[in-house]
Amino acid sequence: MSYSSHKKLESQIISKEAKLKRFQKYNVPKKRTTGRKLKVCERCGNPRGHVSKYGLHLCRRCFREIATKIGFEKYD
Repeated sequence: MSYSSHKKLESQIISKEAKLKRFQKYNVPKKRTTGRKLKVCERCGNPRGHVSKYGLHLCRRCFREIATKIGFEKYD
């Protein structure tokens, strides 16, 4: 039996308290505190090409789209 998400299986065994606790102990993923996937674009959710300088928190593509609107100038 394979599941794409731990939430699906958790909802099926919610009535059995002992099994639910054991399942949560071993199968629920731990909360991330560091790493690449923690920083994501606020606009599109992309974790790659993240620009966090000046508190922007945008990916490079979203930054290019709205840079002139938020006050950045493009130099040649």
